[in-house]
Amino acid sequence: MADRAHVTLRDVATAAGVSLATASRVLNGTAKVREDLRDRVEAAASELAYTPNAHAQALVRASNETVGVICHDVSDPYFSGIARGVMRAAAQRDLLVMLASTFRDSAREVAYVSMLRAQRARAILLIGSGFEDRRWERAMDVELRPYLNAGGRVAVVSRHRSLRVDTVLPENREGAAALARALLALGHRRFAVLSGPPGLSTVVDRVGGFRDALAAAGVSVGQVVEGPFSREGGYAGASALLDRGLDATCLFATTDVMAVGALAALRERGLRVPEDVSLAGFDDIPVVRDLTPPLTTVALPLEEMGERVMALALRGGSRGRRRIERIAGRVVLRASTAGPS
Repeated sequence: MADRAHVTLRDVATAAGVSLATASRVLNGTAKVREDLRDRVEAAASELAYTPNAHAQALVRASNETVGVICHDVSDPYFSGIARGVMRAAAQRDLLVMLASTFRDSAREVAYVSMLRAQRARAILLIGSGFEDRRWERAMDVELRPYLNAGGRVAVVSRHRSLRVDTVLPENREGAAALARALLALGHRRFAVLSGPPGLSTVVDRVGGFRDALAAAGVSVGQVVEGPFSREGGYAGASALLDRGLDATCLFATTDVMAVGALAALRERGLRVPEDVSLAGFDDIPVVRDLTPPLTTVALPLEEMGERVMALALRGGSRGRRRIERIAGRVVLRASTAGPS
C-alpha cells in the first residue's frame, strides 16, 4: 500500500479498480458517475487517507487565468518548441500555463483533461497526435463535451479525428510525401523507415504520405521498424535494421529525435552518412542543424504553432464553428542525404 503521506490520485484509482479519470471525476465532483463506482472511489480515498493537492486547490481559485497544456513528452524538442510558443503567447496575456506530459498514455491524457476541468481552466490545449483508438475517443468526448458546453475552450495541435475543436494541423502526410519525392530525385530507390508507435495519427500520416509518394513512382518501402518517438527508439530501430541486414540506400526516421539515435547506431556499426546510407528525419528541431552531417528533414515552425494554437483557444466569435489552420512543412535538404553510391 502507498505511504499515506504520499498518496496520489492514481493510488486511489488503483485501489478502487477504476480509471484515473473516473477517480478524478468522483473526487472533484465534475461529472455524474455511477453510484457503485462513486462508492468504491470514496471508500478507497477514505482508506488511504487521500488529501487533494493543496496547490491544485489554490489553482482552482485562479482558474480564469489558467491554461492547461497537455503534451506527450515535454523533454522532446518537438513539444518543447511548441510549448515555448504557447508560453510566449500566454505571457503576453498574463496567463498561467499548467504543463503536463502524458508519455503517450491515452488514459493519462483523459485523466489530465478531467483534472483541468475540475480546476476550471480557461482553456485546454492538446499538443500532439491523437490516438487511433475508439475507446480513447469516447472517453475524451465524455470529458470535453460538458467542459465545452459550459463555455470552456479547447484547441489542439495535430490530427484528432474525433475532436470537433479548433485545430493547428501540421501537414504531416503532405510533408512526408514531399520528402519522399526529394529523395527520389536524388536517385534513391531502396528505402527503410523508422516508424513511431502505430496508434498515433502522426505516425499514420507521415508513414502513409511517404509510402504514397514512393508508390506513385513505382517504388515501395522495403523495411519498416516501429519504435518509440525517442532517441533510444531510433537507436534501437536502426540497430534492428542493421542486425537483419539493411537493404536500403536511404533511411527515413519519422521524427528528428529518432534520426539522432539512428545516426549514432549507424556510426557504431561503421557506416558513413551519407556515403554508405543517407538519413532523413522530420520536424527540424534545432539540434539537427549542428549534427555531423547536418540532417535532411521537413521543417515545421514549432514556436509559431504554439502561438497559433493559443490564439485559437482564446479567440472570440462563434464557438460552434471549428477552425483549422494548416501548417505546411518545408523540405530542407542537408548533408545527411546524397545520391546513392
